[in-house]
Amino acid sequence: MMLARFAADPSFEKNISNHRHFSERESNYRSCYQRDYDRILHCSAFRRLKHKTQVFVEDEGDYFRTRLTHTLEVAQVARTISTALELNYDLSETIALAHDLGHTPFGHTGEEALDELMKEFGGFDHNAQALRIVTKLEQHYADFDGLNLTWDTLEGIAKHNGPIKEPIPYALSQYNSVQSLNLNSFASAEAQVAAISDDIACNSHDLHDGLRANLFTDEDIKSLPLIDKCYDEVDSIYPNLDQYRRRHEALRRFFGILVEDVISQSKSIILEISPKSIEDIRNAGVPVIQFSRDKFLALKEIKTFLFNNMYRSPKVIEMRKIVTFKLQNLFTKYISDPSYLPADWKLKTDLEFNKTDLARLVADYISGMTDRYALAQHRKVFGKELP
Repeated sequence: MMLARFAADPSFEKNISNHRHFSERESNYRSCYQRDYDRILHCSAFRRLKHKTQVFVEDEGDYFRTRLTHTLEVAQVARTISTALELNYDLSETIALAHDLGHTPFGHTGEEALDELMKEFGGFDHNAQALRIVTKLEQHYADFDGLNLTWDTLEGIAKHNGPIKEPIPYALSQYNSVQSLNLNSFASAEAQVAAISDDIACNSHDLHDGLRANLFTDEDIKSLPLIDKCYDEVDSIYPNLDQYRRRHEALRRFFGILVEDVISQSKSIILEISPKSIEDIRNAGVPVIQFSRDKFLALKEIKTFLFNNMYRSPKVIEMRKIVTFKLQNLFTKYISDPSYLPADWKLKTDLEFNKTDLARLVADYISGMTDRYALAQHRKVFGKELP
């Protein structure tokens, strides 16, 4: 692949940052980032994304996005943008593939509930939890815990959204004391691409899922910036198109506008900064992968619409109450009586655990649950005692 001089270099000899914490002989046929990609693809946490939802609970319909389909969409966008900018698309895709590994069941509702429950024990953050998963909780290899990913991939997982500010989540702080990830600097351009690809995918598919769930109508979103012109263009070319094709054509145009804007704006920023190495990207003081100002402001208005009409709709709020209640029940029960934990998790509590250690163990267990498993465990633990 043709790489810009500020792109991540997979060559082991040239780039110290792609080294692994535990020394291994590298593959003869795959770059270090391709190997990271494969390890993430085959790990247990990645498989569980299939049954973790974005906004809606899994049994509400087969067509709504799950964490897995969302992750694949983000990876596809990241590859497109990275290729256009002559970045290392293997690294961008790898970080995109891992970015949601730490998410709880029940989307952001589950994360908010678990963060509140963990407040006195250091809180809960899904990005920090993803790092904990790939450095500790995945336990399949004979020589180490975790997946032993390259430094560049770990950095991207930890801070693809930007430098980490105080207070640093405990999972990040713990690992950073073992191997510094330079938490106060920006990540590589490849990691920044993964982050903005997440934003593009979320805004696009949440509009589509909200329409499918009848939380708002095509005419409602036709009044939003960017989207209005997309519908107008479709209507002018296909005046008699049925509702579903019309919607798809409009939203795919919206998707394309965002991708093309990021490529164009990022090229301008890179040209202005003129980075000569990946370290210049990390030390630029600003993200080099951005939306233009007018697209950023338009997206801000679209996000406000989604917040009011989807994330806080009566239907979703009622679901939030139910799943928050059930996660609170499970957390409290496991903390008060660890014998309810599965045997392999219960064995860990036989060690000299203090209350914080136990709480973090329980958070690891609950955050790893899928929607269906969390609901099943609630039924198993409480039966008909609680709804």
